[in-house]
Amino acid sequence: MLATNAFPNRLGRSWRHLRTRWETVPVYDYVLATEPLTAEQLAALRWDPAVGVADAGNQFHYYRITPDRRILWGGYDVVYHFGRSIREDHLDRPQTFQRLADHFAATFPQLEGIRFTHRWAGVIDTSTQFCALFGQAHGGRTVYATGFTGLGVGASRFAADVMLDRLQGLDTARTRLEMVRKRPPPFPPEPFAWLGIMITTWARAREDATGRRNLWLRTLDRLGLGFDS
Repeated sequence: MLATNAFPNRLGRSWRHLRTRWETVPVYDYVLATEPLTAEQLAALRWDPAVGVADAGNQFHYYRITPDRRILWGGYDVVYHFGRSIREDHLDRPQTFQRLADHFAATFPQLEGIRFTHRWAGVIDTSTQFCALFGQAHGGRTVYATGFTGLGVGASRFAADVMLDRLQGLDTARTRLEMVRKRPPPFPPEPFAWLGIMITTWARAREDATGRRNLWLRTLDRLGLGFDS
């Protein structure tokens, strides 16, 4: 059972390995965390700490209150580096951390002046359908799931059940789902992958700002690419 996120799997140099290599790309996600809120600051927010939040934008934010009363604030920028690059220096991207801080200030004006004490990033994988895809190799003795696009916390239990079904050769309601049987279109080689991702990122941010879905995004919809796939 292989679930290696953005990192290479162990399918070897088979055609399936090459196929999975093109079906996902690595992208970087960034997070800030504030200093602990005072009881007064927390009360002013009128926010139940048990409730996590994600907004409805294409370039969405996600945030929650931690057990030590910090606000964890992440998302928006999901950054792809040319050539499917995974490198340590991609983890520190000052312009993205500053953008996150600006967006936080716009969302929580009552917390003006609060400091961010922690920041970090990590690499995840994404597919052209923006959710997990499933495959098999070695005559069904190996199964894998990849391409979660940051949605793995909720979907990993389901993905594990799908892979267990397949390893046992079972025909179940899960394995018959179209989202399990369907393989998304692969990403193109460079420079087309980078160019397409940059255009799509720009178009999604523009729709968030204007409310208008442009021709590029409508074309992706018709091709079955993205969150509406």
